[in-house]
Amino acid sequence: MLTKRYGLVGLCVLLVGLLVMALMGSMSSSAKTPSGSDTGQLVGAQDAAPAGSGSYGAYDSNGGASASPSAGGGQAGGALTVRNDAKLGMVVTDGQGFTLYRFDKDTAKPPMSNCNDGCAKTWPPVTKEGTTAGSGIDAGAIGEVTRADGSKQLTLGGWPVYRYAQDTAAGDTKGQGVGGVWFAVAPDGKKAAASAPGASAYPSEMPTDAAPTSQPAQPAPGGAQVSVATQPQLGPIVVDAQGMTLYQYAKDPSWPMRSLCEGQCAMTWKPAPAVDPTQVKGVNPKLIGKMQRSDGTWQLSVNCKPVYTYTGDKAPGDANGNGKDNLWSAINPTGKPVTGK
Repeated sequence: MLTKRYGLVGLCVLLVGLLVMALMGSMSSSAKTPSGSDTGQLVGAQDAAPAGSGSYGAYDSNGGASASPSAGGGQAGGALTVRNDAKLGMVVTDGQGFTLYRFDKDTAKPPMSNCNDGCAKTWPPVTKEGTTAGSGIDAGAIGEVTRADGSKQLTLGGWPVYRYAQDTAAGDTKGQGVGGVWFAVAPDGKKAAASAPGASAYPSEMPTDAAPTSQPAQPAPGGAQVSVATQPQLGPIVVDAQGMTLYQYAKDPSWPMRSLCEGQCAMTWKPAPAVDPTQVKGVNPKLIGKMQRSDGTWQLSVNCKPVYTYTGDKAPGDANGNGKDNLWSAINPTGKPVTGK
């Protein structure tokens, strides 16, 4: 009898074990959803995370790229709008209110972007996909251009459109005039400009302590891009195509040649654009060079030093920047700081 009892107990334990295993298998199967149901919805929810669509959040507070929505670092502009800027007039902004820009070294006919690699990190291209014509924008002015990396960039009036990484708040226009080749873009793709021709885009930043204007020298002769003019107080000085005095910054190193005048400094001391050495008079062409700035633009150099114009000079012959802060100097035909007469 005892043997039979233990046999029955063993059989019961075996049956209970089989029942538990069957229940566990059933629960595991029910946790798996049929294809096309909840699993697919979960993946779709992850894929549907915002991909930029006009958000400027892909750039950190310092203007550095923290995420790159496309191979070219571009980001959609969202619904473009127009803002009436007090200094620049009608300016196109993206869906978040950030100013959009164009590059003079690009072309509109045919559209072509010449801002790549490091330049595109400072000036992120706006992608065509995810960008629409909002208030004040003619949909017919919107187009696209294929960039070197194969991505599609937004164009306005044929001009490729960019943001500026140093604009960290809606309404910033820190990219205006950078390198003399970057400008806020108007709704028709032209440069935004409210001021009269020749007026500064930054009138409120003009120096108030400039020395009295000296006797004007003549503009550069014969259309030369760089030449020499005689300044009454300083003697022979190097000037640009408009006869405006060129300056060196004492803090700029000659080797490796580099500009340390960025941001606000470059708004007051405008980097002189590179020139053709064959279009120079009075200066040894071997002294004429160029260097690439951090924003990708090329700056004129004389005797291995970057050179600049000064916003405090109003007319050819002015040299109001000479000796400024004991750091800025007009230069003589050999590319050295002037010593005066």
